Formats: sequence, C-alpha cells, structure tokens
Amino acid sequence: MVDVWITEITKKYLSNKLLCQLDITGIFTYLHIMKPAITIEYCPKCNWMLRAAYMAQELLSTFNNDIYGVTLQPSETPGKYNIRINDVVLFDRKEQGRFPEIKELKQLVRDVVNPDKSLGHADTNVT
Repeated sequence: MVDVWITEITKKYLSNKLLCQLDITGIFTYLHIMKPAITIEYCPKCNWMLRAAYMAQELLSTFNNDIYGVTLQPSETPGKYNIRINDVVLFDRKEQGRFPEIKELKQLVRDVVNPDKSLGHADTNVT
C-alpha cells in the first residue's frame, strides 16, 4: 500500500518537477518544493555583470510566477557566460559563439519552465 502511494505521489510531483524523498520514519517529505532555479554564470573580468543583471531582470519580470529565482554567479573561467536551469545548461556563449538575444532566451526558458505560456510579441521567430 505504501509503495503504491509513493509511486503515485512520485509520478505526480516528478511531473511537476518536484523532488521527493522518504525520510527515516517513512513519512513522505519534500526536499525541494521549488520552481526551477536559473543561474547566469558570467566572466567578471570581461565586464559581463551588467549584461547578466539585465537578462536576470528580464527573466524575473517575465517568469515571476514560474521560476524560483535567478542567481548571478561570477565565473572563475575567463570568457564564460552560460545560462542554466537547475544545473542543466540552456545556453553557452562559447558553444554558440554569441550571446543570446533576450527574445531567444525567454523562448528557451519558457520551453522548459512553462511551455504553454504565451510570451506575446516575444513569441515570434528569432531571426
């Protein structure tokens, strides 16, 4: 009976991106009842903090109900600028050879955190 309950709860919460764990006493507890967290890692020596802050502000204002927050993380690696959702790289400047356009970034984040969300004018194709 407990196994069935745990399986059903796990399916429900994993589909909502919530991580769960059974504690020592057998009571189901939540380790992370969080929305996705975004991290923007930037090279401070390249003076990219302002760009990272601007992108963080745009993401926070667009996805205020969909994300836990945005963290700005200075990188120790020169030239690094990447954007991650829960430690999964969403965009890497070195791989792409450029910075993301804000419309493109919002679409990438939306596709992960809330695929049904309309971005209004930002939903048009990025050229």
